[in-house]
Amino acid sequence: MPLLSQEALTLRNNIKILGSGSQTLVLAHGFGCDQNMWRFLLPSLVENYTVILFDYVGSGRSDLAAFDRDRYATLEGYAQDVVDICEGFDLHEVHFIGHSVSSMIGMLAALKAPERFASLIMVCPSPCFLNIPPDYKGGFDKADLEELIDLMDQNYIGWANYLAPLVMGEIEDTTLVGELADSFCSTDPIMAKTFARATFFSDYRHLLTDLHLPTLILQSETDSLASVEIGQYMHQKIVNSELQLVDTKGHCIHMTHPDVVLKHSHRFISKRE
Repeated sequence: MPLLSQEALTLRNNIKILGSGSQTLVLAHGFGCDQNMWRFLLPSLVENYTVILFDYVGSGRSDLAAFDRDRYATLEGYAQDVVDICEGFDLHEVHFIGHSVSSMIGMLAALKAPERFASLIMVCPSPCFLNIPPDYKGGFDKADLEELIDLMDQNYIGWANYLAPLVMGEIEDTTLVGELADSFCSTDPIMAKTFARATFFSDYRHLLTDLHLPTLILQSETDSLASVEIGQYMHQKIVNSELQLVDTKGHCIHMTHPDVVLKHSHRFISKRE
């Protein structure tokens, strides 16, 4: 497959490059979100690093004409977006910061093109959201997730208004809940449903032991989507990992507690200088 030009990639994934630091960060948003969700971290990050922001195809201001349901039916399709960006811009020694499902997308990209990556920072990750008896509790029964997906067809706004507070958690600033619901609603329903299925019905537990890059797992103490036990599970499976349990609530701690994410990210990346 030929490399896409930087112009084509910029159009497809709405790429923005900020800062001029010697170390390169790629920030990858979660399901139903876009690159704007990283804005609370940006002032500090751009002072110290070269920061690459992008939107997955189907999200934010990406080129919706580039959406391919077959490609994006699995997380491998989104991981290929990341690899394309790294190759097209000839990036090396990338520190990849992924929120939620993007933690697994980053892992897939790093396994496919390990020469491009220096480390992974996983913010509230989960390798599998499904409960798989008897040994694994991902947090959700398959029937409950199917019902949630069906709600997207029946009442898309209702689905967004139900999911947003669940994801954001109990926070004082309720405007962030509204922002997340609006972000869900602004995504094309067909594209959102495709990404939702790829996110919530995937299982990448078997690949965790293949990951050898330095990996920081930032785990919120109270998270309805990714429990502390999941963070501990991932830490046990990823051989070169560090688990940092943080005193936060919710699944979007890069928005609700950006100072915490910044502190631990700076510390972790500085070890790789």
